[in-house]
Amino acid sequence: MSIRFVALETTLVKTLQDGAPDANDQPAERIVSTGPGYPCRHCLQPIAAGEPVLLLAHRPFPARQPYAEVGPIFLHAAPCPRGGGSLTLPAMLASPRYIVRGYGKDHRIVYGTGGVVETPDIAARAAALLVDSAIAHVDVRSAANNCYQCRIERA
Repeated sequence: MSIRFVALETTLVKTLQDGAPDANDQPAERIVSTGPGYPCRHCLQPIAAGEPVLLLAHRPFPARQPYAEVGPIFLHAAPCPRGGGSLTLPAMLASPRYIVRGYGKDHRIVYGTGGVVETPDIAARAAALLVDSAIAHVDVRSAANNCYQCRIERA
């Protein structure tokens, strides 16, 4: 199974960078990166120390429903190139492990697919899940805080 890591859409990120409200209808907080630990969900790279950061609530689903989790994410405050689109593990995935979980076409969790996975094994686990036609996409979340990181789809 061939897969690809998928970053947030540029059009969405640009609206947020331009001041649109987040998933909680609030403006993004503007902070400055102090170094590692601020992963941009658009370029899929760590945000370097000293760079301006947007901290905001994000719901990576098209509509509100019980499985549409909302949580904090970081974005570069200035435009950055969209990352992902390949099998290459994004540089921002620097923690030792992540939650990897499958979702159906209805954007609801497919039970039995979620688990904590060591970072080097993310791609293999996602590919194994995506063999099942009931799984439309796989989301990667922080194992420590459950924050949305990125999506994985069939290539």
